[in-house]
Amino acid sequence: METKLKRGEKLNLIDVRELDEWTEGHIAEARHLPLGELPGRVAELYEDEDAPLVLVCRSGGRSGKACDYLSAQGYNPINMQGGMLAWSGGVKTGM
Repeated sequence: METKLKRGEKLNLIDVRELDEWTEGHIAEARHLPLGELPGRVAELYEDEDAPLVLVCRSGGRSGKACDYLSAQGYNPINMQGGMLAWSGGVKTGM
């Protein structure tokens, strides 16, 4: 994902972690949508309808659950394997 972002590729990158985790550090291009709020906020997933939907969490578990849910709803999400633990790029802190 880092390479895609550096190349300027458009992604709908959604971070499904809780607010405290998000504020500790997140990918600058990501948008925050906690896993527990996902069912009521699916309309917020896409900023760009043509860009892939990529979900991230701390290690890949919660984003995997979100991907399973969204797949059952007809979406084609991608789970960012390893989550933020595997992310080697920069992070933004705060809101």
